[in-house]
Amino acid sequence: MNVSLYVSNNLLFDEQLKNVVNTKYQSRYDVVESYRDFNSFKEYRKLYKEEVSNIRFYMKNETLLNSWEIIPIDEMITTSKWYKKAISDKGLVRWVYMEDETNKPHKYLSLVRTINFLDLDTSGVLIINVNTDTLNLILSQESQPIMIVDDLDYIISTNQPEFKGKKLSDIVNSKSLRESKTGMFEGDVKGEPTQIFVEAISVENSLNDIRIVSFISDESIVGNANKVRDTGFLVVGVSMCFALVLIYYISKLLSNRLIILSEQIKQVGNRNFNIRIPIDGKDEIGHLSKQLEFMVNNTKNLLNEVYETNRQKTLLERKQNEIKFKMMASQINPHFLFNALESIRMKAYAKGEKEISQVVKMLGKLMRNSIEVGTGKVTLENELKIVQAYLQIQKFRYGNRLTYELKVDPSFIHVPIPPLIIQPIVENAVIHGLENSRKGGHVCVETHAVAEGLLVHIIDNGVGMNEKKQEAISMMLNEQSHHNEERIGLKNVHQRLLLTFGEKSGLTIDSKVNTGTKVTIFIPIKEGWKDA
Repeated sequence: MNVSLYVSNNLLFDEQLKNVVNTKYQSRYDVVESYRDFNSFKEYRKLYKEEVSNIRFYMKNETLLNSWEIIPIDEMITTSKWYKKAISDKGLVRWVYMEDETNKPHKYLSLVRTINFLDLDTSGVLIINVNTDTLNLILSQESQPIMIVDDLDYIISTNQPEFKGKKLSDIVNSKSLRESKTGMFEGDVKGEPTQIFVEAISVENSLNDIRIVSFISDESIVGNANKVRDTGFLVVGVSMCFALVLIYYISKLLSNRLIILSEQIKQVGNRNFNIRIPIDGKDEIGHLSKQLEFMVNNTKNLLNEVYETNRQKTLLERKQNEIKFKMMASQINPHFLFNALESIRMKAYAKGEKEISQVVKMLGKLMRNSIEVGTGKVTLENELKIVQAYLQIQKFRYGNRLTYELKVDPSFIHVPIPPLIIQPIVENAVIHGLENSRKGGHVCVETHAVAEGLLVHIIDNGVGMNEKKQEAISMMLNEQSHHNEERIGLKNVHQRLLLTFGEKSGLTIDSKVNTGTKVTIFIPIKEGWKDA
């Protein structure tokens, strides 16, 4: 009902409604076009479909057409009671239980009020039907007979189908009810003494009230009270017996479960993490046991993770140290050797042997970098400097038989990698791929960025290898056993990559006989490494 009042207040100031109903139209086409542009009634019905079933406006304008929403006033309407009352109410709201001429013969509780267009000295009557289905749905949720009654005692809505369409006096025989509109009364309904409850439903700015009436027979009240009393005694007696038995078994169950839980906690305290907590249930003890089991499993997993991390860290350090020790062991008095190489280089440079001088310089740089390698990481740029020094030395050795190129994305040169993972593969490409080829060959080191990291390809066009040899190398790379090798080989590089970057890294080899070999390294890149 408040929604209907709200809608009527909005329409009171609706300029489009004012223009539509007050225009003097020249043709039916103009009327139809004006109606087509006017959608206020449809929008309100759509927005408040649960509260409002229909809206219509009656206006004295001979040029209007009856659209079931805007209805021109005729003589029958002007003589109707609801219209006369609406005019006499001067814009105030009245609630009327009336027939809707657009949906005969059904009656609806309707808001009726006059809308005055003061600047045009005209007026019309607005009628908004309250949705009876919604009223019936609300009342149907009540278990006792209940109904909504207007000020003329007509039953508007009820949860009793046999009461529909009647007046309250046809159902309830009560002198006191006829004398007073609201309160609690005694009367007869279908010949049975009944208590009647009447309460007014007041809507703001309304001239009349709607009442809600409910009643309950005296027999129902007394009968229910007796049933409640007898049922109460029975329930109390059964509950007492059941409670005593239940208390005994629950106390015994709780004590046994607490003893088991206490024993399990002692075993956990003694560092026994392989126990199982066999206490089920959704109560606090069951929840506590599950949390204890969860804690035990987490602790065990954490210990395993710590052990595995330490094992891999130790293995990685051992591998790195092996590299350092092997390379240092292959040197005899390295500082003396560096000084000697520098003297040879300067001597060669002084005599104009610039190529020999450059090769000696590259050899010294390669040996110094090899000796200074530690267990930490180097940048991709430093690793490629070693590779370039090695290839320049080999270029001096093989002459025109060997060519090489480095295709590296400059934005990735600062990516940290383990030392000596590219140079050993380049060395394999030169020694095993090109040394046995009379025509020589070409070595290329290139990088490609992918979604999760960086791919480094070492490609040669040497003698290659067959599938059987590739399978043998793959099996060797994945063997868990470790043999003391005299040189830094593919297996050493492969295992260090796995220890450093995980299972996603490592070496992959693709080779064909007399075509060449491509070795690929995958390096995961963390956020912030690129362009560091």
